[in-house]
Amino acid sequence: MSRQFLAYLLVTIIIALLPFMGAYPIFVMKVMCYALFACAFNLLLGYTGLLSFGHAAFLGTAAYATGHALAVWGIPTLPGLLFGTGVAALLGLIIGALAIRRSGIYFAMITLAMAQMVFFYFLQAPFTHGEDGLQGIPRGEIFGLNLSNDLNLYYVVLAIFIIGFAICWRTINSPFGQVLKAIRENEPRAISLGYNVDNFKLLVFVLSAALAGLAGATKALVFVSATLSDATWQMSGMVILMTLIGGMGTFTGPVLGAFIVVLLENKVGEFGRFLSQATGLQWFQVLGESVTIVIGLIFIICVMAFRRGIVGELVHRYKAKKA
Repeated sequence: MSRQFLAYLLVTIIIALLPFMGAYPIFVMKVMCYALFACAFNLLLGYTGLLSFGHAAFLGTAAYATGHALAVWGIPTLPGLLFGTGVAALLGLIIGALAIRRSGIYFAMITLAMAQMVFFYFLQAPFTHGEDGLQGIPRGEIFGLNLSNDLNLYYVVLAIFIIGFAICWRTINSPFGQVLKAIRENEPRAISLGYNVDNFKLLVFVLSAALAGLAGATKALVFVSATLSDATWQMSGMVILMTLIGGMGTFTGPVLGAFIVVLLENKVGEFGRFLSQATGLQWFQVLGESVTIVIGLIFIICVMAFRRGIVGELVHRYKAKKA
């Protein structure tokens, strides 16, 4: 049994015990949803070298699809989650088939343009309820577990995250994953070796879209709502930020990046108010209310101090020291 597996097992046990250690289950579930989203995106950027500026389209599409299936059609929870994931994968197939025809900035711009089209469709479509969002999504049951209980839902979300993380790990540690790395490092050489690069790009794009959709469907279940914020370009930028802060091309980097960003979103305001009261300086409160500014400052610090991301830099220094 490898040290890496033991480390993952230990972290999983700790996460499973967090609700009994005073952690707020909804907060941890939000982190897990975004962590899965970041891991899905990392398959593209970190391991294939494809920068997508429109990944929020898959998160939002799955959230709306799952929410509509559960709230309007009344189908059971598990099929609803699978339906939302499948719709996101189908959308990934459509967008990916168009985007992989180009590379570099042109690939990024195509994904952004397509995602904006999806966003404006959701803005005007009657079933999404526009800016009000789709509210009151029933959680239902899975395998007899009543998901109205936050603790039951917590362990279902944990199981979904583990499955998604395991899929990412297995994908990378496979011949398919080695080809993806070869495409990232030197695409012309991969082509010269006889690989159909476009097929590999499309497959990983669809897989990434499906996992991002699974994260979106799960998030809709956690917050019993699906809103336009899940499909905005800002959300696409946020997942890029999570991946870069944690360390693209690493397994745990996106998870750490998601935790940092979600923690800042939820706690920076409280910290700013505390500093303002302690020092009497009003600008601390103003800074605390400007979450995007604080996240931007954190990003600048990470870029300057950790060029490979936090986890990436730690791994690099460990290998250099070991060598």
